[in-house]
Amino acid sequence: MAALTRLTGDLGRAEDAVQEACAAALVRWRRDGVPANPTGWLIGAARHKAIDTIRREGRRAEKEAAAVRDLGEPVVEPGGEDDELSLVFLCCHPSLDPAVRVALTLRAVCGLTTPEVAAAFLVPGPTMAKRLTRAKAKIRDAGIPFRTPDEAERARRLPAVLKVVYLVFTQGHMAARGDDLVRGSLCDTAVSLARRLARLLPDEPEVAGLLALLLLTDARRAARIDAHGDLVLLEDQDRSRWNAALIAEGEALLEGALRQGRPGPYQLQAAIAACHSGAPTAEVTDWREIALLYDDLLRVEPSPVHEANRAVAIAMSEGPAAGLVVLDALAHDPQIARWPQLHIARADLLRRSGRPAEAYEAYGRALQLEPAAAERRFIEARRAELGGDSRRF
Repeated sequence: MAALTRLTGDLGRAEDAVQEACAAALVRWRRDGVPANPTGWLIGAARHKAIDTIRREGRRAEKEAAAVRDLGEPVVEPGGEDDELSLVFLCCHPSLDPAVRVALTLRAVCGLTTPEVAAAFLVPGPTMAKRLTRAKAKIRDAGIPFRTPDEAERARRLPAVLKVVYLVFTQGHMAARGDDLVRGSLCDTAVSLARRLARLLPDEPEVAGLLALLLLTDARRAARIDAHGDLVLLEDQDRSRWNAALIAEGEALLEGALRQGRPGPYQLQAAIAACHSGAPTAEVTDWREIALLYDDLLRVEPSPVHEANRAVAIAMSEGPAAGLVVLDALAHDPQIARWPQLHIARADLLRRSGRPAEAYEAYGRALQLEPAAAERRFIEARRAELGGDSRRF
């Protein structure tokens, strides 16, 4: 996508051309075998698809086709991390609606489907599809250039870029749809992008904070599912399976970022993750400190998701009833009500409070939101323990 956007200057046309090239590869490679340079083949094929589309459309045909032809023969490799970062910054251009910058990047850079992007933003799929179509048209019509912006422009776009990388990781760490709870390729992509940003902006503490957060969280990847692919809760995970090297790197990055005296939301979230990674057992986790960190986080970045996580921390430190007060209020928010984890957390606190019928109902609401298969199995097991018939949902 990054290479084709650079070649054509049109994000929408690049996306269509890449999809056509991939479809062609499914036919040709089965018949002729995989080429020696698959990436170069795809880029070259997509380039020709884009030129053919320009000619068919007959709009500005000579001018546009000539511009693409002037680039010479198809490149055999993408432009590397500069191209990919440039595509991220393009999707986060300030002329685009803030509500769509992150969504467009998830779709164009990381290949998430439109329903997956919609799930990340807790909005209906058709709504997200319209937003993405309008954003690509605006990039095309406004002639927004494809390049890594200068220092001043980078600073303007950085918050959106950081959010992009964070949400890519979130979609990998806790997939909203599909059979797998963890999508390792998305986690790896997010960590790679965060590392590139850290090289590009070594003195920006929030970039270091984001990278620390991703590393500290990803360190638990191997312990989050069991041999059957089922969800293992944080409190039940085998901490010897956590990646000690990633934890050490993340903690060092966080310490360096905090020394700069410019705390931000990603540094605070990394500090929360460090509270978990630094606890040798679940029982000694400092939940009171975690709740205080969420208080700080909510002051700099108000969010119903942060509020829900704070409620869990309060419940762990002060008892389930205290956490339920917060979650019950959030359940009336129409946006976060589409988030399965809210209902799972609320059901767990209801279960711990000795209210099994209400817990059963709350788990049912989570199932109706179609969580990933591993989460679904976890919920159904919990409902079975409560004595209900989960097959009704």
